[in-house]
Amino acid sequence: MLDDSFNDVGSDNSNQSSPRLRLPSPSMDKIDRISRPGWKRNSLTPRTTTFPCPGCEHDVDLGERGINGLFRNFTLETIVERYRQAARAATAIMCDLCKPPPQESTKSCMDCSASYCNECFKIYHPWGTVKAQHEYVGPTTNFRPKILMCPEHETERINMYCELCKRPVCHLCKLGGNHSNHRVTTMSSAYKTLKEKLSKDIDYLIGKESQVKSQISELNLLMKETECNGERAKEDAITHFEKLFEILEERKSSVLKAIDASKKLRLDKFQTQMEEYQGLLENNGLVGYAQEVLKETDQSCFVQTAKQLHLRIQKATESLKSFRPAAQTSFEDYVVNTSKQTELLGELSFFSSGVDVPEINEEQSKVYNNALINWHHPEKDKADSYVLEYRKINRDEEMLSWNEIEVCGTSKVISDLESNCNYAFRVRAYKGSICSPCSRELILHTPPAPVFSFLFDEKCGYNNEHLLLNLKRDHVESRAGFNLLLAAERIQVGYYTSLDYIIGDVGITKGKHFWAFRVEPYSYLVKVGVASSDKLQEWLRTPRDTVSPRYEQDSGHDSGSEDTCFDSSQPFTLVTIGMKKFFIPKSPTSNEPENRVLPMPTSIGVFLDYDKGKVGFYDMDHMKCLYERQVDCSHTMYPAFALMGSGGIQLEEPITAKYLEYQETM
Repeated sequence: MLDDSFNDVGSDNSNQSSPRLRLPSPSMDKIDRISRPGWKRNSLTPRTTTFPCPGCEHDVDLGERGINGLFRNFTLETIVERYRQAARAATAIMCDLCKPPPQESTKSCMDCSASYCNECFKIYHPWGTVKAQHEYVGPTTNFRPKILMCPEHETERINMYCELCKRPVCHLCKLGGNHSNHRVTTMSSAYKTLKEKLSKDIDYLIGKESQVKSQISELNLLMKETECNGERAKEDAITHFEKLFEILEERKSSVLKAIDASKKLRLDKFQTQMEEYQGLLENNGLVGYAQEVLKETDQSCFVQTAKQLHLRIQKATESLKSFRPAAQTSFEDYVVNTSKQTELLGELSFFSSGVDVPEINEEQSKVYNNALINWHHPEKDKADSYVLEYRKINRDEEMLSWNEIEVCGTSKVISDLESNCNYAFRVRAYKGSICSPCSRELILHTPPAPVFSFLFDEKCGYNNEHLLLNLKRDHVESRAGFNLLLAAERIQVGYYTSLDYIIGDVGITKGKHFWAFRVEPYSYLVKVGVASSDKLQEWLRTPRDTVSPRYEQDSGHDSGSEDTCFDSSQPFTLVTIGMKKFFIPKSPTSNEPENRVLPMPTSIGVFLDYDKGKVGFYDMDHMKCLYERQVDCSHTMYPAFALMGSGGIQLEEPITAKYLEYQETM
């Protein structure tokens, strides 16, 4: 039972020494990734190799062998060579055996790998000899051997066809390889069956030539009709938007006139008030008139004028004592509120697209080294594809243009985002040529610095009696075990357990770095932060089996030592987390306990600026800084963790293109 797998037969591969076709790829770094299949760091399983398809841009799994596990496509090579010969027809291929001057060749021998003219071919391939049986073709320069070798057993020729896997195999594959229990057939039988099937398909297509031409004509008419309808739809849309522009211009003119009228009225009031006060100045207005009245020597005339003048001066004096502007300078009542209209305009779309609006899942969307956006669609089966749009939001709320990515599924990982920036994301669905309105925007804030990649160090200071480290070295767990009970049994007065330290396997000597982790909710006491190499040596050398909590300033107890050294820069900074709480260290400005105890975030981030000597702790859900302080970075700094009692820490996994597949397997 041979199926439509002719492409598997044609996509052949020879041994390592044979030439290969160069596959086009979007970038050379991906080719480098393909040709060097390796192992994931600290992983016990081999990494599969994927190839970015240049057509659909989806990753194709090539297995552990990568491109070395593919067959050479001799059929395609022959077709390409045929076109090359047609292109070289104007350039003659000369005979390789002629004495100078050489003659133009008429045929090439594939066994001898040489080209001959008619005379030389007769001389070197005489009738009745073995060379007369050689394979010869038209003049060519391509003499690659047409031998199909097995990619699994590179010294064996392909001579069978597996009907289950639909691919050619060698006899070793059938005897003890991956195809030992599969049904196989001879290569000649597969050749005959597939050739008959392909010939029938070609004859069918040739017989339907008139139907194909008719459908092509119909498609041309549909294209013209689509172009006309598209232009008409654009004109209608322009008309609707122009009406909106007219309404906006009318409202704009009305609003500006109201503002101008209010401004003129207020300026007039200020002008009148200013003229009144100018009259109070010497030699001006009221004061100047009063000075002239005082010069009057006739008593009756003076009394007649002074009484009314005195009332005016009293009124001016009272206004001086209680100065009040004649109008307000603020135009707060004239601020245009466009929030509702902006939201409505943002949802502006067609009457009915027939495709529901997708919704971004805020809980499953996150940002770390990359951004992971998840969404769901009420009618998922009715959407052919989606377009994810994102753009950066500047600090002054300026919106940049949208970037678009076509996605076939309902999730996408976006890379190359700038640090410490806000990004807006939205998605729309497509069904054929019909587009749904955009979803509501999701705003995510990227970390303040590039993500620092490390694992837990299983050698430096690691106590395997108290700590349990997984194989991937990204999760550590503290257990109160039997040794703790034995130690407590020998002490009757009191017993203080110490911190068990574990650090990252990579140090920091410059730049800005950010990493994140999750503290298990059941954890009793965990300290997290950074510490210098010399401070870590001091901690890890000192035995701390039974010590007083005040003997070691980072024992996990509130000994008060953190208060004494708050203002001075020290070579470490650790914050305390436990019992589902996040404890902010004491400071001179915050002594109240309620100001220092926060709910424990789901994920916690640490930002270290080595050059400025500053460390900060972040709530990853909102990318909000909870605590920040100076730290002495004169030595190599390491991510530091300490546990006491039951507890666990899980390093945040970087978001990669394979992130979703890992999540599904988990």
